[in-house]
Amino acid sequence: MTKKITTLSFLLLLITSIAFAQAKKERNVKSKTEKTPFVWEGANLYFLMTDRFYNADKSNDVNFNRNKKTGKLRGFEGGDIKGIIQKLDEGYFTKLGVNVIWFTPIVEQIHDGVDEGTGFSYGFHGYWARDWTALDPNFGTKKDLAELVKKAHNKGIRIMLDGVINHTGPVTDVDTVWPEGWVRTEPKCQYSNFENTTACTLVANLPDVKTESTTAVSLPPFLIEKWKAEGRYEKEVASLDAFFKRTGYPRTPKYYIIKWLTDYITEFGIDGYRADTVKHTNEGVWADFKTQCDNSFSEWKKNNPTKVLDNNPFYTIAEVYNYNISSGQLFDFGDRKVNYYENGFSAMINFEFKSDAQKEYSFIFKKYSDLLNNQLKGYSVLNYLSSHDDSSPFDPNRTKSIESGTKLLLTPGISQIYYGDESARSLVVEGTQGDATLRSFMNWDVIITNKTTQQVLTHWRKLGQFRANHPSVGAGVNAEISTKPYVCSRTFAKGNYTDSVVIGLDLVKGKKEIPVGSAFKEGAKLRDAYSGKLATVLNKKVMIDSEFDIVLLEIKK
Repeated sequence: MTKKITTLSFLLLLITSIAFAQAKKERNVKSKTEKTPFVWEGANLYFLMTDRFYNADKSNDVNFNRNKKTGKLRGFEGGDIKGIIQKLDEGYFTKLGVNVIWFTPIVEQIHDGVDEGTGFSYGFHGYWARDWTALDPNFGTKKDLAELVKKAHNKGIRIMLDGVINHTGPVTDVDTVWPEGWVRTEPKCQYSNFENTTACTLVANLPDVKTESTTAVSLPPFLIEKWKAEGRYEKEVASLDAFFKRTGYPRTPKYYIIKWLTDYITEFGIDGYRADTVKHTNEGVWADFKTQCDNSFSEWKKNNPTKVLDNNPFYTIAEVYNYNISSGQLFDFGDRKVNYYENGFSAMINFEFKSDAQKEYSFIFKKYSDLLNNQLKGYSVLNYLSSHDDSSPFDPNRTKSIESGTKLLLTPGISQIYYGDESARSLVVEGTQGDATLRSFMNWDVIITNKTTQQVLTHWRKLGQFRANHPSVGAGVNAEISTKPYVCSRTFAKGNYTDSVVIGLDLVKGKKEIPVGSAFKEGAKLRDAYSGKLATVLNKKVMIDSEFDIVLLEIKK
């Protein structure tokens, strides 16, 4: 009898222990799911021109005898990867709520420069590649890039590189043209149909890579000579041999460049690519590119299990010039429509947002929520108000910086802050020609000294942090609660995670009553993320007394 009791006690103890362990496991799982997940579709992305952001290493400011006089803002100004790292260390991006940093290409540029009709220019912008396998010393080293990725990841920030497959850099006396099997030098694009948009050069003297070619090509002699002089020819050739053996791809131009670009994923663990001039190649180029991006990302994760941030896939954003969100998944060439989402892209840059931003919040938020949760469900768009090559930004004179921040950061979709949007960096620079006016050096001195600029920056920071803390803002479903004053809710659910917020805009300053609809339960304790004020839901409303005309309601934690 005693033996039976002892056995029974043991079994009860065992069952209790298992139940306790299971409950603890469930609590741990729950606590993990309650942590704010990173959601690409609602990301807050910061786009900067590497050469124009911050100069932390003056020793690399001049390379390859780039000493010629240039047009205004058409030469290298000194910004580098170390500059991005310094601002990362200082917490600049974290304070802005940024969780993705995209910067202009950093591969080695042509050594000389050209005048395209807007003044003599060097490749400070990064879009004039000479050697995809090397970094341009003006931007930094691969050691710098590795440090940037590591430090960004430690802060929960993803790194997105800018990839160019469509063209090489211009031809100069120093920079020879790539072999005929690699590029075409004419005709110039006419942009009236698919053929004369893809099999052509964007401008004169910008050789177009024959990405449609099915004919194998050898390495350019100048590249062989360069690699041998740098003592890495055998290593590069062996790596290429391994790539073509693994993939079975023919040695055509596009696959060389795809290999070179995806190497940065395998080596450094970058999280995404923004692809340049996408509509100027056959869409199949990008489908192949994404396949190899995914393969490289999987390889990096396998080789670096302790450094993996989450289970998000590799992310790709397409620059298809003049694509608009209203077009849904298709881009129309006139004689042919192409779905780039089905050919390797997770999102596309939305050229329509700057015109939509002229309209009321109710119109913008409803339009974007409806499109992103229906025709574009599972994908996203990158919204912007100013950029490095858009000659008609939303607010060139920076008179509407507060409104710009509110509309950009609170609209569904991915938000793109172009460096200086948050600090009212001037987009009208006297003496410049063409897009140089959009590319002045970041106005760090004004941020330090100007009170108005500091107020603008504070506004962008509050909204950016709210967006980063709540996937519902960019990736959720919008529901209008009140038209005047405008109040809406955003809700988001993924797996066990849910998120709800309420946004109120153009409100009275001082005491205000905010309806919350069904976003929050009766008695819920809320916090206004903009003013820091607390409130409790009573009869589906909250009272907030603040000096601001904006309210960002979230559950108090």
